[in-house]
Amino acid sequence: MTIKIENLNYTYMPGSPFEKQALKNVNLEIGQGEFVGLIGHTGSGKSTLVQHLNGLLKAANGKIFIGETDITGKSANLKAIRNKVGLVFQYPEHQLFEETVYKDVAFGPTNMGLAQDEIQKRVNDALHVVGLSSNVLEKSPFELSGGQKRRVAIAGVLAMRPEILVLDEPTAGLDPAGRDEILFQIKSLHTRLGMTVILVSHSMEDIARLVDRIIVMHRGSVAMNDMPGEVFKRGDQLESMGLAVPQITKVISKLRSRGVHIKDDIFTVHQAKKELVALLGGSNRRMEESK
Repeated sequence: MTIKIENLNYTYMPGSPFEKQALKNVNLEIGQGEFVGLIGHTGSGKSTLVQHLNGLLKAANGKIFIGETDITGKSANLKAIRNKVGLVFQYPEHQLFEETVYKDVAFGPTNMGLAQDEIQKRVNDALHVVGLSSNVLEKSPFELSGGQKRRVAIAGVLAMRPEILVLDEPTAGLDPAGRDEILFQIKSLHTRLGMTVILVSHSMEDIARLVDRIIVMHRGSVAMNDMPGEVFKRGDQLESMGLAVPQITKVISKLRSRGVHIKDDIFTVHQAKKELVALLGGSNRRMEESK
């Protein structure tokens, strides 16, 4: 399912002394099955933007199309849209509230009015997708680890079978192992289900290794919208917005400044390893030939 945003504006507390325009004339398109990264400094408008995608916030003006449906229209069925656009908030485990994992994951499908057999199937499928076994079904979600709680919260959204999954800082506050677990599951979801995924993150390393395209928000507007390699080439501009390129990109830039002939579009450790191995292999061959 595609997303199209036209001239979107949003202002917090309009007409008050605290009025702040959070979104300014945003225009975007996201295609079916894309994995998009959304980045920006705190206050850039990225969280405000994603909350418009399932109607949690109502645009001051502009239009948002989810598929063929204009969700900003007066007759828009927002309940149906929220079944299609799943939004996982930052620290989603804070939204867990039921006695058992089963009841928490089943909450959304139950509100959709589905039959019990279908609800049970969706709960089991969603837990499987996020890498949790059925052993946790009757446990309290509050007995689980931080990473497991996060996965239960994501499973609750997935059980509604959304066509678009929006994740707002899904790894915030997790340790490195928990963060990698969640990111692996998200990437696997995208690969296996062909789901459209929008990932909001402060981690340039995570964004670099996961997404197909990066949208950079700055002061409520879209500042960049391009492939990761093209965005990270603009390091000076990113830094002026309070952002940074991945650490490995800085290392590569330093090597280039010292005369090492290496590509300038490297932004993951895997890419750097591959390029350096090829570079060192070529140097060794030239040394052998010169003997």
